[in-house]
Amino acid sequence: MAESGGAEGTNNSAGTHDDVVDEQTAVQLVYRPQSADALVGLRVRERIKRTGLLLRGVFLALWVGQWLLSTVGRGSIDVVSTVLFLFVVLLVWGYPRLQAAQVQRIVGWQGEYRATVSPAGITCRTDHSTLIQKWSVFQGYRETAGHFVLLSRDPNISWLGVLPKRGVQEGEGLDRLRAILDEHTPRV
Repeated sequence: MAESGGAEGTNNSAGTHDDVVDEQTAVQLVYRPQSADALVGLRVRERIKRTGLLLRGVFLALWVGQWLLSTVGRGSIDVVSTVLFLFVVLLVWGYPRLQAAQVQRIVGWQGEYRATVSPAGITCRTDHSTLIQKWSVFQGYRETAGHFVLLSRDPNISWLGVLPKRGVQEGEGLDRLRAILDEHTPRV
């Protein structure tokens, strides 16, 4: 039997067109996640959703009102009421920081993150895992002074992707990264 050298037969290519990363446009980030990265992401999500910010504001206003009424009603400052009020203020102020510390405990043990942002999506690798995300996962992104925060498409924005700018190794990498993000997902 003769072997056919034509186009028919099995496809031995390494992957589909979507799986190929164009080295010219892809941007590499190498970084170790920090608690401050998660805090930036949580703050961006809070500003976009506004529900948590509103609830925390109402909760704090109610406590301020309770403290003022008890102080005016007694004619003097009650120590227990004041301590409880200060505890609530500390709790409302510290809650996002506690969340960021928890996120850091979850992701920090994996060590160095190597993220590749390309027209196909985002691939993030550590020594322990690989996460591949297509652009359809994201509803958009927001740029801050030191980060790009990608927001998940679900209504609660239950997942965030935070890309620290300090992870970009090459000089023009930030401009290419911004261009890729602008092309594939809107700014929010």
